[in-house]
Amino acid sequence: MLAAGATVGVSRSADGDDGSSAAVTSAGAPERVDVAEDDPAGDAARLVSRSGDRWSAAYSAQEYEALRLSLEGEYIGTGIAVNRTPDGRIEVSRVRPGSPAERVGIRAGDTLRTVDGVPLDGRPVTDAVAKLRGSDKSAGPGSAVLLGLEREGQHWESAVERARIATESVFVSRDLPAVTRIRVTAFTQGTAELLRAAVESAPADDGVLLDLRGNAGGLISEAALAASVFLDGGVVATYDVHGSQRALLAESGGRTGTPLVVLVDGGTMSSAELLAGTLKDRNRAVVVGRPTFGKGTVQMPVEQPDGSVAELTVGQFVMPSGGVVEEGRGIVPDVVVEAGEDAGTRAAGVLAGLRVAS
Repeated sequence: MLAAGATVGVSRSADGDDGSSAAVTSAGAPERVDVAEDDPAGDAARLVSRSGDRWSAAYSAQEYEALRLSLEGEYIGTGIAVNRTPDGRIEVSRVRPGSPAERVGIRAGDTLRTVDGVPLDGRPVTDAVAKLRGSDKSAGPGSAVLLGLEREGQHWESAVERARIATESVFVSRDLPAVTRIRVTAFTQGTAELLRAAVESAPADDGVLLDLRGNAGGLISEAALAASVFLDGGVVATYDVHGSQRALLAESGGRTGTPLVVLVDGGTMSSAELLAGTLKDRNRAVVVGRPTFGKGTVQMPVEQPDGSVAELTVGQFVMPSGGVVEEGRGIVPDVVVEAGEDAGTRAAGVLAGLRVAS
């Protein structure tokens, strides 16, 4: 399985209990220089530290299993998404409906003070996410995590069971006349089918605003299938694996007549850049927003003797025009949104123009 850029953003990112991750990845992966002898990523960490590959990443067997599940559209956790407040607290930003966290009464806006007795104030959000998920085999579905919480000056502790939770990657809204807005947050398994269903269920005279802002990437196979929703066959991109050229092709029968605008920003990475760049190169969509992140490399996982997994760059994807996604430059939109301008409003205006022209 291949994933590209933040596939593939192996997002250790996370502003939530449910980040995206990767099977073949490429996204800002943490660099390791000094590797402790007891590092759970062991052999993989040592390989990555020697590679000089800024997009590589090392995972213990348990960490990689969690990433694999995430790419399959699942994760093991409590159903809490968290972010950091300006004063350094960790706050619950969202509670997934029907999740273990919701069942014990946790709400968005609650402050998460401790996890299993460990204070979180001033610590990175990623630490909170890692503790919520757990890092060893004992932290599977049914395991409990003790959360210290605060709401309106009241403090309490609540034991929350972890569960296997399906992630959401496609969100649909119709907040403007004749516009179906489809936000895709990651290219996990099944995302393209959800996108196809959203497009096919849109009113026939609607234009589609495909919002890829903040999408750190995912599986390149899903990005290619997503391109198929709007194309009638042809090349999506090519990439090489250790010098061997491979091609991603769109399936025939996509919705080629629907007016389409793709909205991007500096958080649009990897396989999300692949999709935006392909639709732009094939003159299928007008791309609106800010220049994308600039990560056009492909990563693949290699299991190490100790069971850890190293994800190393194997090549770069090439757009239909023959160009590449340049690091640090990304894809420059057809319509660049200036600072202070509302990108969504500008994109809707461009889409309205396309609908009139069609």
